Amino acid sequence: MDKLKMHSVNLTEEHIRKIRDLFPGCVTETKDENGNLKLAVDFDLLKQELSDSIVDGPQERYHLNWPGKREALLTANAPIAKTLRPCREESVDFETTQNLFIEGDNLDALKLLQETYLGKVKMIYIDPPYNTGNDFIYEDDFAVDKSEYELASGVRDEHGNKQFEEDRWKQNSAAKGRFHSDWLSMMYPRLKLARNLLREDGVMFISIDDGEVAQLRKMCDEVFGEGNFVAQLVWERAFSPKNDAKFISNSHDYVLMFAKSILDFTIGRLKRTAEADRRYTNPDNDPRGPWSSSDISVKTYSAANDYPIDAPSGKIIEPPAGRCWSLSKKAFLERLEDNRIWFGPNGDNVPRIKRFLSEIREGMTPTSILLYKEVGHSQEGSQEVKKLLGDQGVFDGPKPVRLLRRLLTIANTDKDALILDFFAGSSTTAHAVMQLNAEDGGNRKFIMVQLPEPCDEKSEAFRAGYQNIAEISKERIRRAGKKIKDEKGASSLDTGFRVLKVDSSNMAEVYYTPDAVKQEMLFDNVDNIKPDRTPEDLLFQILLDWGVELTLPIRREPMHGKTVFFVDQNALAACFDTGITEELVKDLAAYQPLRVVFRDNGFDSDALKINVEQIFRQLSPETEVKTI
Repeated sequence: MDKLKMHSVNLTEEHIRKIRDLFPGCVTETKDENGNLKLAVDFDLLKQELSDSIVDGPQERYHLNWPGKREALLTANAPIAKTLRPCREESVDFETTQNLFIEGDNLDALKLLQETYLGKVKMIYIDPPYNTGNDFIYEDDFAVDKSEYELASGVRDEHGNKQFEEDRWKQNSAAKGRFHSDWLSMMYPRLKLARNLLREDGVMFISIDDGEVAQLRKMCDEVFGEGNFVAQLVWERAFSPKNDAKFISNSHDYVLMFAKSILDFTIGRLKRTAEADRRYTNPDNDPRGPWSSSDISVKTYSAANDYPIDAPSGKIIEPPAGRCWSLSKKAFLERLEDNRIWFGPNGDNVPRIKRFLSEIREGMTPTSILLYKEVGHSQEGSQEVKKLLGDQGVFDGPKPVRLLRRLLTIANTDKDALILDFFAGSSTTAHAVMQLNAEDGGNRKFIMVQLPEPCDEKSEAFRAGYQNIAEISKERIRRAGKKIKDEKGASSLDTGFRVLKVDSSNMAEVYYTPDAVKQEMLFDNVDNIKPDRTPEDLLFQILLDWGVELTLPIRREPMHGKTVFFVDQNALAACFDTGITEELVKDLAAYQPLRVVFRDNGFDSDALKINVEQIFRQLSPETEVKTI
């Protein structure tokens, strides 16, 4: 039961709400002096609404803006002191796989991947939270949940009691306004960072529903450039209406498609189907085989193309009213001579041009409608997860593999392409990549990124033994990979993945004021590496810092009682042990690695530490030497 408000009404808020009822476009969001969002009137727009002539005001420009946009941009550009730590026990084929599974906040992951994978990703697909009013999982500094917003905006007091009543439209609008801002602020830095990773011929797909598609389209126009918009695909996700829908039973979602550079991107064509080929027949037994015909008249008028045509029956045929022929008379006669003009079975129809199946480009141009009969529906996606994991309801709303297969085709992914999904969910994208590789012999690689979002203790997933969504995602890849190998007999197919987890930097950040430092502490602080970090943890941070691919083969070799890591043969060598001798340094230099890394306090003497670079200059002058 709601309590009485026990205070007088806020007349300013009431007035703003009344203005919003009459002129909704004149009420927007702003921040008060404490940084809290509130409704405010755009008086310039309101004056224009109440005037029958143009009212002078600030210079207009078309742009997307929201409270928190500057902070979101700052977040995208701000550096982080984090790393990726390998987790061999959760990986599959750690030593040989070229696939990655990154567990952690995708904003951190995208930042960590910038150096290594800049301009290397052919296709990105994401299925982000649809902003339905549920709590945010990716809570950046500017994101709040609904209850926090209602408390901050005064809709409810600290006890959860409503402070004022709103009708349905107002209530949804107030809540949605805040959630628009939070959702946009969550997506903006991630999209900006993701674009950097795309190849020049790369493309990004984003699944979204009606709730945010308009805002997302504007945001992508800004991030990618309006000219790089490819399509707004419509996916038919449901095959039957929901009878309990309040107004319209929504049976579709959208997939926005943007290219990194529309000039460099080439659309992938779909395999021809028997249904498509049935449109091609051969009623005149043309030796070139089946053909279909198309109209040769056009609306764009040209006097040169307005001429009469003599049909085989003797009938004189003029262009339809207001139209002309698409061919000049010379071009028409050439095609007539080549038996490429069809006048119908009786020889007296309006002429049409013949297009032969044998001459058309291989494959079909994709359409903007993704029919469930061709790419699957949401229930199919759920059934796929159930068959693999054996539990119903383990993951809500997974996309069907056929949908991702279609997007991989449209993206024109070459057989060595790198595919990224940084809202991995149940890892349908990884499943689709492995399946496509099994079918066409490709070697496409994937990078999945998923936050270890805890499973609700009342959920089917928790009862099935999954602690978080990332566990579901990894297990789906394991089982899908095994299933594909068994069914396709593709024993050499790469269905593995290296698990890397976002964590704080391996380097300790401990600072003391000069008067707080004691003599015995001087030697304690020589080693700036955190005590819980392994040599392999250090190696992967080195790979990130140097921009070396995270899936390159790694081998360990004993050398003078120490362990030396070699990455991609001799691309990089590293030894993080202490007590390194001059003999080890000289033997390592004999391998002539491109880069070599030691622990800063790893040498058995200060003299050796000073002379290491000199040794490499003599024995391996091309080697770049660094310490951590």
